[in-house]
Amino acid sequence: MPHVVASLRSGNWKSLLACFLYFDTGFTTWVMLGPLAPFIGKQLALAPTKAAFLVAVPVLAASIIRVTFGNLFQAVDGRRLALLGIALSALPSLWFALGLAPGYATLLVLGAFLGVGGASFAIALPMAGSSYPPRVQGLVLGLAAAGNIGAVLDGFLFPTLAQHLGWQRATLAALPLLALTAAAVLAWAEDRSAKTGSAGRALGAFVFSMAAVVGLVLAVDAGLLGSGKAGLLMLPLLGAAAALAVLPQRYLTVLGERDTWAMMLVYSITFGGFVGMSSYVSLLLTTQYAIDKVHAGLLMAALSFTGAMVRPIGGLIADRLSGVRVLLVLLAGIAAANFAFAALMPPLAGGLALLAWLYLCFGLGNGATFQLVPHRWRGRTGLMTGIIGAAGGIGGFYLPVVMGIARESTGSYQWGFATFGIIASLACLSVAALQRQWLAWALPGDAPISGDAVIDLNSALVAAE
Repeated sequence: MPHVVASLRSGNWKSLLACFLYFDTGFTTWVMLGPLAPFIGKQLALAPTKAAFLVAVPVLAASIIRVTFGNLFQAVDGRRLALLGIALSALPSLWFALGLAPGYATLLVLGAFLGVGGASFAIALPMAGSSYPPRVQGLVLGLAAAGNIGAVLDGFLFPTLAQHLGWQRATLAALPLLALTAAAVLAWAEDRSAKTGSAGRALGAFVFSMAAVVGLVLAVDAGLLGSGKAGLLMLPLLGAAAALAVLPQRYLTVLGERDTWAMMLVYSITFGGFVGMSSYVSLLLTTQYAIDKVHAGLLMAALSFTGAMVRPIGGLIADRLSGVRVLLVLLAGIAAANFAFAALMPPLAGGLALLAWLYLCFGLGNGATFQLVPHRWRGRTGLMTGIIGAAGGIGGFYLPVVMGIARESTGSYQWGFATFGIIASLACLSVAALQRQWLAWALPGDAPISGDAVIDLNSALVAAE
């Protein structure tokens, strides 16, 4: 405990708290449709694939938007971006406050704006870490990212309100939370990171990515990207291509690095698993185990709490042992749990035990992953947070979509769990193959990550690429 307190005092803890609140309320709005999906699905009579697509759209939107949002952070003060993100993620709740009745297509568009809440990841983490030395980045970024505890509030709050007031009015509960966060950001947040690049061009890229998400989602709903499920599976690739097309060329060079793709694969499992399962687990519990909607929301809250609370612990452990060693164990655990679920399709008690284990590994793995990023990509943490976070969001999109397709096609979730077991195994093998090379830079040092030294380092890295 004294070590943790000393670590927090080595930087601006008030800014860290503001960043935590920003990501927390952003996450709350981001996965809001997850616990409400059983209510929405019943009212609109949605098939399993359509219900899965609905809860997956905010996840996908965040994965695409956070790339350009992270790029915008390189040129614009993080406080301004946080306030912009809060305002945009409030729009869906404001829509329902006006009493406007949504159809399925409208809900998909509103889901894209909810994705801006998830894109807060690309701002909150680098802004929090900008005033702390690298030796405590695992702990600091883990604490900031523990804002994914917002999913816990979703499970407790929204199903109960929906049961008594209707699901549309239930969404209004997000507005006071967002207002409180805006006040905290204004009062406490501080961004010490170096800024480079064109703010106007970066803002244009962000606006374009938002428009591309909305357009692609509506195109899939209209069947313009292929009949049946083909459009759903193509959507993340097209959306990612649209976002990358408007990024500055010098930043795209990181996609030519082997380590970037390995880290993206890992995060698509750990964070993708957390947010994807948080979005879908209420539907899983109500359809697989016939649990009522309110109790499914409470179980979602308990599972999300497990994953959120251990994320800083994952960062702290990784600060001591390195994220490389920690991830090897956790990815193997995730693969084993997915294969066990697919093979056994256990009764409720066994299913909850496996889900709890998955959430534990997801949370620890998220903290361990981002212990590595500031050491491997110094001076480009904001950019890499956006790119790696995008991969996590894409993984989070595919999880509910694949689960919905499996359920609709076979009547069972077996193939869905088996698919993610295979992907987790591939991620584990990738880290094992790179273990020796990564350990050369993975263990923390003591040099600061901000200031003129970072500007020089960033310029050197860009020139070297």
